[in-house]
Parts: sequence; C-alpha cells; structure tokens
Amino acid sequence: MDLPKNIAKSSLLAGAIFWIVGGSEEFNTVSIIPIIFISYLPIFICCAVTILVTVCPFYWLAEKESLSKRDVFNRYYPYYSIVCFGFCSYGIYVHIKEAYFIGFFISVFISTMHSWIWFANEKVR
Repeated sequence: MDLPKNIAKSSLLAGAIFWIVGGSEEFNTVSIIPIIFISYLPIFICCAVTILVTVCPFYWLAEKESLSKRDVFNRYYPYYSIVCFGFCSYGIYVHIKEAYFIGFFISVFISTMHSWIWFANEKVR
C-alpha cells in the first residue's frame, strides 16, 4: 500500500472541501489565507488517523487472507460506506447550524470514500 501518497491526497481533498463548505462566508477577506495553510496540519493529522484506524485494517487483514485489493474493496466497501454515511449524516444533523462541523463531516465522508478507491486502484509492483 502506498500509504503516504494516499494520506497526502486525502488531506488535500479534505482541506479543500472543508474550506469550501465550512469557510465559505469568510473567503471574502485576505486574512483567512494564512489560517487555511496553518489548518493543513490538523487536517493532515485527522486524515492520517482516520485512514490508519478505519480503512487500512481492512487491507492489512486481507493481505493475511491473500485477497486482492479489488476483492477487499468489493467485499467491505459497501458496508463501510453505509456506516460512514450514517455517522456523518448524524453529525451534520446534530450540528446543522455550524458550517465548520458540516464541512468537517462532509470532508471526512468524501475523503475516506476516495481513500478506499485509491487503495483499490493501486497497481501491484
């Protein structure tokens, strides 16, 4: 697994989604730009932890069973996406008036779903 590349791509995707959804009302000021760059570190840490704890174990366990990445994706991804969608939808429902939380949950859902796809489409060396 090309874990660092996947985490970097997920972090960039999550950061872009977070700031487009969560910070949309503050984009009219130039003072938000340094905050966007500084926020990449916590976003990177959140993405790394989320991918390492929720996505990678499926692929690590599958390596022991000699399953291909495509088999892991086809077997576990539908259930993972349903559970993740439920948790993120509940988080959005609870924090419906807070744009930053909505941006967080949307970016978590989209970046983890793409992380699954990126892992499944990796070429075996």
